Amino acid sequence: MWVLAVTVYFIMACAVSWMVLFPAGREFVLSALAGAGVRLGRRAGALAQQGMRDADAVRTNGRAAAGRLAGFVRRHWIACACGAALVCLPPLAALLLAERPVLSGYEPSTHAVNEQVADLLQGEQLVPPPPLPPLVFATAEVAQERPLLASASRDWAMLNADYTQRLLTVFRIMKERYGYDMAILEGYRSAARQDALAALGPGVTNARSWQSWHQYGLAADCAFVRDGRLVISEKDPWAMRGYQLYGQVAESVGLTWGGRWKMMDFGHTELRLPGVMKR
Repeated sequence: MWVLAVTVYFIMACAVSWMVLFPAGREFVLSALAGAGVRLGRRAGALAQQGMRDADAVRTNGRAAAGRLAGFVRRHWIACACGAALVCLPPLAALLLAERPVLSGYEPSTHAVNEQVADLLQGEQLVPPPPLPPLVFATAEVAQERPLLASASRDWAMLNADYTQRLLTVFRIMKERYGYDMAILEGYRSAARQDALAALGPGVTNARSWQSWHQYGLAADCAFVRDGRLVISEKDPWAMRGYQLYGQVAESVGLTWGGRWKMMDFGHTELRLPGVMKR
């Protein structure tokens, strides 16, 4: 191997010496480089001319095709107009007559309302609990579970009155029967906030503006309070048991529970009043 290396080095040294010491060597190298440059230039020029010829051919063929199409339309304009109408009118009519889309996977609740609970709903008017300190909703743990929760509305006055009484009834039953204190995380939600949450991805919400009952004051997201702290994650066995009870109680008062959806939302309930959200 070293013999080959020495041989190659010797040949290269001789070639460099020939080019440096002898004018003929330099002229030979310069001539070779100039010849290569000329050949490359000719090749580039030929490619450019071929590209121009191809472009001209495409333009010519395009003009010819456009002319043939225009001639066909002029000769058969009635048939073309009828065909365009047949193609465009059905989707246009469907677009104009279609009502606002609603996301799939939100099956209506078929649970009957408990008569005892119904009697309770007809009784006293329940009062919302005192609001929790804002810092409770701004911890790092809460922000990880519910993005942008600190800026959410928890104003009971912005919710539908019927829905408010049903949800407060659920709160009372959860406290008196099962020992769970509950708090509202978010009630009314503006259309702009709904779109902002949807922009965070399907892990937050799939619903765009006016596709959620939050915009109508007929939905709320709730969680549990333990030792003065919010417990949202269903990974907590105590909270998961609470969500199951919460869903049962909510359905018993005629609310729809998000825990039965394909994209489960255990803390969510809504009251689907007819004629409010167009489907």
